[in-house]
Amino acid sequence: MPYQLAVIVPTLNERDNVEPLVDLLDQALAGESWQVVFVDDDSTDGTLDVLHRLAGDRANVSVIHRVGRRGLSSACIEGMQATTAPFLAVMDADLQHDETLLPRMLRLARDEDVEIVVASRFADGASADGLSSGMRRTASRVGNAVSRLITRAPLTDPLSGFFLLRRTLLDRVAPALSGRGFKILLDIFASSPRPPRYAELGFTFRARVAGDSKLDTQVLWEFGMLLADKTLGRWALVRWIPIRFFMFVAVGLLGVGVHLGVLGGLLHMTVPFLWAQSVATLVAMTSNFTINNSFTYRDRRLRGARFLTGLVSFYLICAIGAVINVTLADLVYQQGAHWALSGVLGAGVGAVWNYGVSATITWGSWWRRRTGTDG
Repeated sequence: MPYQLAVIVPTLNERDNVEPLVDLLDQALAGESWQVVFVDDDSTDGTLDVLHRLAGDRANVSVIHRVGRRGLSSACIEGMQATTAPFLAVMDADLQHDETLLPRMLRLARDEDVEIVVASRFADGASADGLSSGMRRTASRVGNAVSRLITRAPLTDPLSGFFLLRRTLLDRVAPALSGRGFKILLDIFASSPRPPRYAELGFTFRARVAGDSKLDTQVLWEFGMLLADKTLGRWALVRWIPIRFFMFVAVGLLGVGVHLGVLGGLLHMTVPFLWAQSVATLVAMTSNFTINNSFTYRDRRLRGARFLTGLVSFYLICAIGAVINVTLADLVYQQGAHWALSGVLGAGVGAVWNYGVSATITWGSWWRRRTGTDG
């Protein structure tokens, strides 16, 4: 008999929490046909050993082990698509979410005209005391306020990580989901052609018992990227262009300023133009790589040996991009086009080349596999 409810739980270093969570789900969902799907992003603390043992002992526990990719939202999407259950719940593995709310959430989604039920930390009767500090509570409220600008629904907690939805809703929004960042609920609401029919239930957000919080500057950056992606994505002119491309181009424009500044400074010191131009080009490319590595590709940031090999690959890619730029611009100009149009076309194609190839090689898996620097 197929499971009616699948509980999707993304994990990263939650060894001491996953077995107690399964026991709690057993108690809360007694009498229901349910399964739990753990999606683990290659934990290093022994979480996988515990999960594999649980999956071996119980038919309703399954494990997806992801290698070479990370992210809470994408993990949730992958877990939801790995099951055929008509109702899907998402919750954290840290025991801060109240599993006893799941039966009520399931009844609402099954029996009422509701597509998604959100467990809210800020609805009437709720409590967010489990947030570890006053600063985190403030950050959560500010994030919620900003998120409401793109959800098109007056949710009290659009950043909740605890909710239950119908599979039909997932099927409707799946093609538009970005999978970016750590707030899949926000992604679902922002990706839906119309606001989903929803209900909210207040709950007490409990304190973490074991393990460490995953909230860091990278998570906040990914949240900002998701907001930008969903905001710009509504504009017809940029709907099909990745938000990273805009950031990549902005960094490139900043690099032009760096190039001119270094070139002017060296010429002022009477350095021959050819040498000054060469040094300025190298400095600008290094600056562009460093800024892109820290911001544009923060979620794929290269460190140590990977930073150096990535920098070399970026130099090579940009050098080829420069040749493409000049060659195409000259070809168009020789055909009678205005010099400005020729220059813009050359620069545009060069920028697309640099972005596309560096995304695949420098910050993708291709280069890491061939240099032995993956992981």
